[in-house]
Amino acid sequence: MKTKKCPFFNLCGGCRYDFSDEKYRDEKLSVLPNLDYTDDAIWGGAGQRRRADFAFVDGHFGFFKKQSKDIIDIINCPNIVPEINDVLSSVAKLPWSGSGSVLITKCENGIDVVVDSVVPHFSAEFKASVDKLPPQIIRFVWNDKIVRKYTEPEIKFNDKILHYPPRAFLQPTIETEQILRDLVVNYVGGARKVADLFCGLGSFTYATNATGFDIFGNGITRDLFKKPLTIKQLNNYDVVIMDPPRNGADAQSRELAKSNVKKIIYVSCNPNTFIRDKGILEHGDYKMTVAIPVDQFVGASHWEIFSVFEK
Repeated sequence: MKTKKCPFFNLCGGCRYDFSDEKYRDEKLSVLPNLDYTDDAIWGGAGQRRRADFAFVDGHFGFFKKQSKDIIDIINCPNIVPEINDVLSSVAKLPWSGSGSVLITKCENGIDVVVDSVVPHFSAEFKASVDKLPPQIIRFVWNDKIVRKYTEPEIKFNDKILHYPPRAFLQPTIETEQILRDLVVNYVGGARKVADLFCGLGSFTYATNATGFDIFGNGITRDLFKKPLTIKQLNNYDVVIMDPPRNGADAQSRELAKSNVKKIIYVSCNPNTFIRDKGILEHGDYKMTVAIPVDQFVGASHWEIFSVFEK
């Protein structure tokens, strides 16, 4: 089935490539760094984004125009799951004032909406309008204030169901999250002592029976940028999983490079910081044995890289 062309392509700043074009894969592959990939790229599908960052400025709601701070009014995006598109027109009609961002996420049991704005309070008119939104929107948050909540949003990692905190990190699609989780589980193998660093809510943690570490999420609270696991702590594990934010894992990679951990599984959403950290690990005698690009940011220039390092 041919993917529908987005009517906002080249107007909206969200997508760099037309995911409906027959040349899409070739164009996106052209921005991949040369990393001697061991496997062909894994491709995600369009229309599966379960979370999206919208914006509002002076009463307009939508996405920013390409290379602009002006807003394109959008009530339907072909790269987003139908459940979000179903409520977009209602959200767009709210009496928006000032400016800010709106993160809309499809959870297991409904839609979560989180507004971040320099305006600290919402008006009585805005509250009344939110109360009239479709019941699929189970939570609506303005900054840190609950405007409306029917129930606690939930997410699911395999058979593990968790409460979803506002703004918590999730992989953009369920499909590619499962692909990455399956890869992680496969390469963890039968290892019994596993650490999951930058674990977030536990996308990989529960599936691998790992000990999770992060400043935010369901693992042991630890800021791995300021206080990475030490060599002594790392040497307690057979396998270490890392899935850091876009700025990578410089400090933690330097500790890992000096450790005796047999295998490091590194999932990166930024090829530039990945290349930096790869060099650090290789300087510590690790060898990259697996490297697989994953297109989970369909339409964007971003790539996910799944990799395995062994000593």
